[in-house]
Amino acid sequence: MNDNGSSAPCYSGIGAKDTPPAMMAIIDKIGVHMARHGYILRSGGAEGASTAFEQACDRAKGKKEIYLPWQAFNKNRSMLYTVPDRAMSIVREFNPVWSTQNEASRKVQARYAMVLLGRNLAHPSACVICYTKEGKLKGGTGQALQVAQKHGIPVFNLGAFESEPASIDAKIREFMAAHSIPCDDLVL
Repeated sequence: MNDNGSSAPCYSGIGAKDTPPAMMAIIDKIGVHMARHGYILRSGGAEGASTAFEQACDRAKGKKEIYLPWQAFNKNRSMLYTVPDRAMSIVREFNPVWSTQNEASRKVQARYAMVLLGRNLAHPSACVICYTKEGKLKGGTGQALQVAQKHGIPVFNLGAFESEPASIDAKIREFMAAHSIPCDDLVL
């Protein structure tokens, strides 16, 4: 059972603001696929990959939990915009300059704890599907991926395969199969 009382599995769809168009097209197909298989999208309303996951989910009429640092962040209409202190303490350890950041910056980062662990920070996503350039742990997504690693959430980073895009189809299928996510009808 997840935070919204449903037994449907959740996955986190996140990534870099500057995700390349080719990766955005793949994210779109994965997002539609996951929604059609009943997975609830968790994301953070950021530009780029996160928005692509959300738009794909919407097109497939899927369910979603979009965690925002404040109301109307990036003009997103999600009502999930309260960031608890516990979320702040979860991400603080992965940011060496936390003490120098303002409250807004901290909330932007802390919302990723909920994107990964749910509203009550007690129900980890089944997996994370994301994009960071070259698969590196960089920026806000990189910090989120460190939280995922600490909590044992499996991660598939499309960026790790961008130099060999022909392998992405086989790699994502392998990942999905290993984590019991249906993939026979996935079309990239």
